[in-house]
Amino acid sequence: MIRVRAARRTTLALAVAALAAAALAPAGATVRATAAAVPPPPADVLAASSGATTAPDAAADKRVAAGVKAALSGKAVGSDTTAFVLDVGSGTPVYAAAQTRPQIPASTLKVLTAATALVALGPQTRLTTTVVPGAAKGEIVLVGAGDSTLTRSAAARTWPAGQAARPASLAALAAATAAALKKAGTTKVVVHVDDSLFTGPRTAPGWPPTFTTGGVVAPVTALSVDQGRAGPGVGSGARVKDPSLEAGRLLAERLRALGITVSGTVVRVTAPTGATPLASVSSPTVADLVERMLTQSDDDLAESLAHLAGGKLGGAASFAGGATATLKVLGDLGVTTTGAVVVDGSGLSGQNKVSAATLVGLLARLATTDDPVLSAAVTGLAVAGATGTLSDRFTGPGTRAGRGIVLAKTGTLTGVNALAGLVLDPAGRLRAFAFLEDGSPGPQAVARTALDRAAAVVAAG
Repeated sequence: MIRVRAARRTTLALAVAALAAAALAPAGATVRATAAAVPPPPADVLAASSGATTAPDAAADKRVAAGVKAALSGKAVGSDTTAFVLDVGSGTPVYAAAQTRPQIPASTLKVLTAATALVALGPQTRLTTTVVPGAAKGEIVLVGAGDSTLTRSAAARTWPAGQAARPASLAALAAATAAALKKAGTTKVVVHVDDSLFTGPRTAPGWPPTFTTGGVVAPVTALSVDQGRAGPGVGSGARVKDPSLEAGRLLAERLRALGITVSGTVVRVTAPTGATPLASVSSPTVADLVERMLTQSDDDLAESLAHLAGGKLGGAASFAGGATATLKVLGDLGVTTTGAVVVDGSGLSGQNKVSAATLVGLLARLATTDDPVLSAAVTGLAVAGATGTLSDRFTGPGTRAGRGIVLAKTGTLTGVNALAGLVLDPAGRLRAFAFLEDGSPGPQAVARTALDRAAAVVAAG
């Protein structure tokens, strides 16, 4: 039996409720992060309770089960759909359909990556990109730390509502580097890069070549600027072939503009061990990164976090290491991994296989743990009809009951749709759910709406 602890649930409730309120409030309105700011229940999924387990309601469970089954029975969904709804407080399964059968999870895999990164790296850790003196005279080395949010912008914008962290700026790093060089009397340098923190292939098994050439995701390296995009901003889809070398070239350009003479060609080197940095910039905290990764379903960020976790717990900062770390963390948290296959951190690969039982088991664990390390894996979930990948969903007939109530991670690949998350129903019962469609004949928009209707049924209770 899983028992929900009141104090823990209160802390997460206020964070999530404030996020939903900010997203749903009229333009210019002021939102306070207090219980009074959001009339229950919008997004108050983890609201305070007495700490006692809510007694099961057989009639409500039967109603929810029938509604979920009906929502998932449409032709667009297909026959290879698995589903699991759990009453978290009592540990009672509410609806189960092949819930232990591994399916392609698409981006719902990011929930696993989130928990793994938080455990492996710690929520307050920051990723520090540095410039250090090289082994040769006049050589400086840009050293990557796996911060995929590093941007070329001189005045990096903050992230969307509820995620006000500001990413590190290459422009700021260049300015600090130029100042340090001038102070040391050096105005002529060669720029090289060190991206040796990550090892192994730069693309995961199961990724079509078009993913990197078409801009879906960049080749995974420990050093990149604007996630390897050819231009600034998330709207620029084209990716460069080698993000690390491009980062070095961008630094060289900035240094030239600041009066430093840069010669030679940017190449990979290994920075001297223990070199004192000339300059450095740091990312937002890992908790901030995890929240952004979940809310926006950021594939590049997911891969960098998974690689970093692999370096801590999986034997190597690689795709394989990240997979090992993920399965280890799930096991340590007491979550079933039977049949699970993990090959990347983003869920882009069709070779990933995760069951609805694994997703629900992890979500239930995250929602009931006393460990503050894991908070961002819940507060980063998108709010239905309000934030991130759910901002334009839960708006049509049969889905509005979930608006502002459902917290979930989406998942979409060709023929694959998934939704996994948490709700607090009108009776105060915390429910965890996961719906995975594999081989959906579509149309995809119709199949996706079916999942929204199923989640709305759970929210309505």
